[in-house]
Amino acid sequence: MSDQKLDLVLKGARVIDPANSLNGVLDVGILNGKIARVEADILAEDAGHVIDVTGLLVTPGLIDIHIHAYFTRQLGEGLFSASLNPDAHFPASGVTTCVDTGTAGYKEIAHFRETVMEKAKTRVLAYVNISAPGMGAPEQDIRTFDTDGASGAAKEHADVVVGIKTAHYWTSLPFDDLHPAWESVEKSVEAGNKCDMPVMVDFWPRPPVRSYSELILEKLRPGDIHTHVYARQFPVVDDDGNVEPYMFKARERGIWFDLGHGAASFWYRNGARAIANGFGPDSISTDLHMGNIIGPVFSMQDTMSKCMAMGMSLEDVIYRSTVTPAQAIHRPELGTLSIGAEADVAVLDLQKGLFPLQDCGYTRIDAQERLKCRLTLRAGKIIYDRDARTVPKWEDARPEYWPVTLVPQGVPRLWNT
Repeated sequence: MSDQKLDLVLKGARVIDPANSLNGVLDVGILNGKIARVEADILAEDAGHVIDVTGLLVTPGLIDIHIHAYFTRQLGEGLFSASLNPDAHFPASGVTTCVDTGTAGYKEIAHFRETVMEKAKTRVLAYVNISAPGMGAPEQDIRTFDTDGASGAAKEHADVVVGIKTAHYWTSLPFDDLHPAWESVEKSVEAGNKCDMPVMVDFWPRPPVRSYSELILEKLRPGDIHTHVYARQFPVVDDDGNVEPYMFKARERGIWFDLGHGAASFWYRNGARAIANGFGPDSISTDLHMGNIIGPVFSMQDTMSKCMAMGMSLEDVIYRSTVTPAQAIHRPELGTLSIGAEADVAVLDLQKGLFPLQDCGYTRIDAQERLKCRLTLRAGKIIYDRDARTVPKWEDARPEYWPVTLVPQGVPRLWNT
């Protein structure tokens, strides 16, 4: 252990770090933006600053692998503005890493990187849309599908690109020579093979020419991701509420099932029954954008709370919001409080009470507990402090302290850099 004084200690919380099988009251010490110590009773004199988080939960920074954050593309004559500013929304829910799911195609990914990813305090990664113009153009037009362009962009920007995305190829257009049923999926998988990255699929089945079972049992590869698993259009459970056998078979062959809440893609009538029958999501995500941020999604915390209300344990919900999404995007260094890992941390409050939570099917579940974020650190610096835990009372502030510095008593803050 280094004799160097820690920059910051989060003291007294219940630490849940599934990647390291930690679940108990521990302190977390941070030095130079990295996790330096996770142990009981770190001495106050070992740190420059101690933040009391007694009674709260400390977890790795949450990872949301389905969001939309590229908002400078054209749709017809106007600006398509459904995407959101990641720093305006994700720190407040403990999310330190988010993944834009195909908002940009290969023609836009460099601009997305320059204008959003490199400017955001939140870590923003992306899937490249198989449609060259991304979601700003009709994603049903097969003339825009470019496997070389998508895979080439993915390889060129491999430090921020995690895969290929196909979506919204399910309109009322007839399936014919100009609109082949599997074209978008097959082109995406081809691009995924070329860049050796997973594919995320947003899908609408239309039996018999495009069935869901064929997608997950034949078309997708192990490691590929189906998002919106509990949407109303997917035959996940049968009429008796039992999970269809092909769901388990697909999971056994390595298909990944992501929740992807969205404005219209999460139904308790599917999700609650599936979870009760042993088929929970592999990863929890929001599909957050400006069209659902005021409901029914609201935040990552709300989505996690809905999963607990459907029967998932707190520990499993945190696991599927940290470890498994990191695995899905092949970033195992994320979603952990391992010594030496970048200090992305969420401090959460597990509240008890009665909390009605709505799905996309205009039904609710009455939750007995919910999660709320109180504090978020990105690379060891405070980016969200809901309860002013990191600043002194005004009566106790040093006389020379002036708020314009934004560094009260030296607490590391990302917005000061």
